[in-house]
Amino acid sequence: MTSHSEHSTCLDILVLAALFIMSFFAGLGSGPLFDVDEGAFSEATREMLASGNYLTTYLYGEPRFDKPILIYWLQALSVKLFGLNEFAFRLPSALASTVWGSAVYLFTRRMFDRSTAFFATATMVLSLQVTIIGKAAIADALLNAVLALSMFTIFLYYKERKQKYILLTFAAIGLGVMTKGPVAILIPAAVSFIFFLLRRDLQSWFKAIFNPAGILLFSVIVLPWYTLEYLDQGMAFIEGFFFKHNIGRFSSPMEQHGGSLWYYIPVLLLGISPATGLLGPVFRKVRPLTTDPLNSYLLTWFSFVFIFFSLSGTKLPHYIIYGYTPLFILMAQGLHSIRRAFLINLWPATFLLLLACAPLFVSHIHTDDLYISALLESATALMEQSGHVLLLSIAAATVIGCSFFSGVSVPSRFIAGGIIFCLTINFHIMPLAARLLQEPVKEAAFIAKERGYKIVMWKINNPSFLVYSETLTERRKPEPGEIVLTNVKYLERLQNPIVIYEKNGIVLAKTPDSVNRGGSQRVQ
Repeated sequence: MTSHSEHSTCLDILVLAALFIMSFFAGLGSGPLFDVDEGAFSEATREMLASGNYLTTYLYGEPRFDKPILIYWLQALSVKLFGLNEFAFRLPSALASTVWGSAVYLFTRRMFDRSTAFFATATMVLSLQVTIIGKAAIADALLNAVLALSMFTIFLYYKERKQKYILLTFAAIGLGVMTKGPVAILIPAAVSFIFFLLRRDLQSWFKAIFNPAGILLFSVIVLPWYTLEYLDQGMAFIEGFFFKHNIGRFSSPMEQHGGSLWYYIPVLLLGISPATGLLGPVFRKVRPLTTDPLNSYLLTWFSFVFIFFSLSGTKLPHYIIYGYTPLFILMAQGLHSIRRAFLINLWPATFLLLLACAPLFVSHIHTDDLYISALLESATALMEQSGHVLLLSIAAATVIGCSFFSGVSVPSRFIAGGIIFCLTINFHIMPLAARLLQEPVKEAAFIAKERGYKIVMWKINNPSFLVYSETLTERRKPEPGEIVLTNVKYLERLQNPIVIYEKNGIVLAKTPDSVNRGGSQRVQ
């Protein structure tokens, strides 16, 4: 029995390692950085390295108070080791995602069994939103990793009442606060309070949160940077970070990122693909699940995240991911009760077929926005060149085909279909999106860098341009004779400029030294 168990564990580890590589590491540096988020984080790190200021982050030469410092330090270390490139900027997130997935496996195996742990982890790694943010040069993979660790150790404390779990929780929360701020305190504190309240054990909760050693450990991790940052930036840091980017995000929409109360329902249905079909068994068994302490804890975790961010003024798709970890564990428990793999593989296959129909949808979109029009035209051409319809149709058929493997368990057939889905997203859809949206920005930046241009960025926000050009760029209306990065719909406002580069609606142009009456000129 021991030999068989060890063999099964080794097989789990090998398969999961392969999934981690496929989902998080393969092609890590092959595509350009996506704007705005990847570009902003990476450029803030580049400016940190260029200035030698490792305390305060800057973007466009101005203080950036959006996020704390930890992810920038990790990106800076990676760039020091591997150079200024996409691989280096994204590597910390891929490593954090591996920690996140490993924590899910180890915790679930300890609480349930090896099979449930394997399928919970595999479902997580293959899901649409996780595979995207799991290797993105932003803070969310790291936050989700330390958030999962803090939530797991809270339950282990409830179960075993050992001091070490309190200390591990405070340490994980401290790292979370260094990654993304108060949200790393809010979710563990609120969920654990509700859970202990429901278990009628608030005395243990208060004992844990007022643990002197835990508070000291948290303070050692968090206070040095927050104190130094306040001493360096004063009230600008308090107002910008705490009031604007934390309290302000909940109280009102920021940067036009609003949405209805139901915003996260479609995000959830798409975000956990290909596992969306597993939501049914979970929701049908909500009442029985609440009788078990662990499942009750997992439901409380997911429900709090879903409700809290649904009520938040600012809504972004990745906020809901903070509640995905418990959902994957709950879904893995119900996976063995599914009798037909076809029913759960139908969703990802349908999703891929809808993506295959994109050229048809795009061709019927009409807009007066010149930039959107240019994007749609380029998207149609790219999809035709890449064999988009045929490739996605084959992928969808293969996902369905995986449902009918004889002699293979339903969970294994679902994972096989999920692998095809994930491969298609990572090696077709995302590269296509990168070529369409970001390749022109990168190419324009390389032109500016090679020719030594001083650029003004106008009416657009593409911080990745600064990363690739390795120079600061002012965001303002250009003066006569300056070179501007903008998009095609603003070109006519520049009074017949000389177009240096134009692709997919992105334009690099020189404004005339004086107004001329001819049309826009183009140079190589």
